[in-house]
Amino acid sequence: MKIIVCIKQVPSTNEVKLDPETKTIIRDGRQSVINPFDTYAMEEAVRLKEKLGGTVCALSMGIPAVERLLREAMSRGVDSALLLSDRAFAGADTLATAYTLSLGVRHLGDFDLILCGRMAIDGDTAQIGPELAEDLGIPQVTNVTAILEAREGELLCAKATDQGTQQVRVKLPALLTVAKDINMPRMASIRGVKQSLQAPLEVLSAADVQADPQRIGLKGSPTQVVRTFTPEKTVECVWLEGDTAQQAGQLAKVLLEKTQRGEDAAWQA
Repeated sequence: MKIIVCIKQVPSTNEVKLDPETKTIIRDGRQSVINPFDTYAMEEAVRLKEKLGGTVCALSMGIPAVERLLREAMSRGVDSALLLSDRAFAGADTLATAYTLSLGVRHLGDFDLILCGRMAIDGDTAQIGPELAEDLGIPQVTNVTAILEAREGELLCAKATDQGTQQVRVKLPALLTVAKDINMPRMASIRGVKQSLQAPLEVLSAADVQADPQRIGLKGSPTQVVRTFTPEKTVECVWLEGDTAQQAGQLAKVLLEKTQRGEDAAWQA
């Protein structure tokens, strides 16, 4: 089985910075990690390889510094990696990113399965997987919590929904986005780290994959960010004294006052 796993570089949660002009996240690679949801996709891909045989290739779009994260992925069992890196890709929204990744998939050739994390922690859109599947014209199953059966040419998956769990049988090739409940990602071994340094990693530009300039980067991104801002933190502490009944009365009074202030502010707006 030939599996492709999509990996995204995301900033550490305490190191998020926004470009004031483009309204996009600054990705300089200095404080970057693999998107946590993608580590579950990566682990599931390696488990399928160990069970059924085959290969796993990591695919990513980003700056050259992403090579470090792809090496990390290969230290955890991924066999090879492809990085799409070009200034022309910068500022891409989910639509442009999915298109770019589809070019990488086509460059890699025939495949059986694509695995993605359910979403990225820096965007929370959960759109890349479904959009990539649509670009490639293959079936998709989102929010997968377990792969129950893996047969020749098809998979039986458990999918989390608002109503519970649904079992879905899907023909291959297909794309799955996985939830964090699907497994527990392994740590890199010393042998894995050594092997990752010699593992094949290909870097391609927009010209290499013959990308349409009108469909990549900011030009290919219909999403327009109107305004970005950092929410103001307000901390207010109120001490409640007395017995339980007295504290309950004081709490009710505080909540009522806050509700009234909120209604007054909404009315004035």
